[in-house]
Amino acid sequence: MPTDGDIFELLRLELRRGSLILAVLGQLRAEHYGYTLRKALADAGVEIDEGALYPMLRRLESQGLLVSEWREEEKRNKRFYRLSPLGDLILTELLLDWENLSQSLKAILLQSQTAPESSAPSAKAAPQD
Repeated sequence: MPTDGDIFELLRLELRRGSLILAVLGQLRAEHYGYTLRKALADAGVEIDEGALYPMLRRLESQGLLVSEWREEEKRNKRFYRLSPLGDLILTELLLDWENLSQSLKAILLQSQTAPESSAPSAKAAPQD
């Protein structure tokens, strides 16, 4: 049986997956190669492992959301990524959807914090005659 920590970690990873895609797409409005992308994300507080980043970049490129090109920089070949026009359009749509979802979640969580306790079923026993 999974522990509370295991359950939390699984749910946290699930929550982060979609957020990481948004972060990567957002960061790639400016061109980056892998290392500088990871650093820019980390500087913004979004950590991502190389083992997750590079497959994500390949998948996003195969979906037409990114374009890349190999260039030599500092005597090394590096693959530079940036959003494609389709990627820019999809990012805009995803951000609108994310904002709507975020506002809905805030309203739900705020409502549950301010709900009167009287709405909960009472544990008092009914008087018996």
